[in-house]
Amino acid sequence: MADVARAAGVSAQTVSRVSTGHPGVVASTRQQVLAAMQQLGYRPNSAARALKNGEFRTIGVIIFTLSTTGNSRLLEAIATHASRAGYVITLMPVATPTQHGVLGAFTRLGELAVDAVIVVMEVHLLDAAMFVLPPGVHVVVVDSDAGDRYSVVDTDQADGARQAVQHLLDLGHHTVWHVAGPPESFAAGRRATAWRCVLEGAGRPVPSMYRGDWSAESGYRAGLLLADEASCTAVFAGNDQMALGVLRALHEKQRIVPRDISVIGFDDIPDSASFIPPLTTIHQDFAEVGRRCVETALRQIRNQPVEPGTSLVPNRLVTRASTATPRTA
Repeated sequence: MADVARAAGVSAQTVSRVSTGHPGVVASTRQQVLAAMQQLGYRPNSAARALKNGEFRTIGVIIFTLSTTGNSRLLEAIATHASRAGYVITLMPVATPTQHGVLGAFTRLGELAVDAVIVVMEVHLLDAAMFVLPPGVHVVVVDSDAGDRYSVVDTDQADGARQAVQHLLDLGHHTVWHVAGPPESFAAGRRATAWRCVLEGAGRPVPSMYRGDWSAESGYRAGLLLADEASCTAVFAGNDQMALGVLRALHEKQRIVPRDISVIGFDDIPDSASFIPPLTTIHQDFAEVGRRCVETALRQIRNQPVEPGTSLVPNRLVTRASTATPRTA
């Protein structure tokens, strides 16, 4: 740092402020210091800075799977917003969703020195009715029912499902069939409950629900069965991947979408506009979820007031070509 200060013609304190991103440095001076850092190959010593300031500028992320579209997009959003705030993330996958696995991940993150932890808790634990985290840890939870104990951020799963079902009813469909996600998923449960409530509230019959596992293959299997349901004119798939499988099955069974059966998904993945036909779906704002997660974690790190509770990010309907008025309407 002293070498950089001499090369830039500034004090060591100014170099320190530049290296930590302190706002109180004139732009021209900042550029002068950065140029000296680059010329000398200087890299700030994060370990020494952590010992001095008590901050590691690292946020841990505990996650059960990276295979789902939602989790991968959420992780990207968390990493992006953490980076903008000058933080890095340490990823800690947990192979089995158990209380023991979560606590083990917390222990490991503690050894790696993080300032806060974001837990992507998208499924129920196998060995506990609710998960309990160690006291004194800055924690933000995603996609969970733990809002009474922790700061939780999630998209409004129930309202998104309501929008999907209501869209199909408004088009004139008598009822809506549902291909739900796996039973252990919080999101799948909220979407299925909302689907049922909208139909019951409208005085419509509630058909049998089909279960999938978020994959296109599971949607395909359900779609083959739905194609044989003579009264089925509308399907709400729990995510876009399962909707893709439903579309394939209906095509193979020569059921034209949306002439014979309308299909709506959930997520609005980048490829959904390129399905055949382009998929009507519910857009989830993963970038906003990631931003709120990081913002809440930073508020805790800075000892700013953060109350337990759930922050819901709204969803919106994206209408494309896979839904239409039924022929019998």
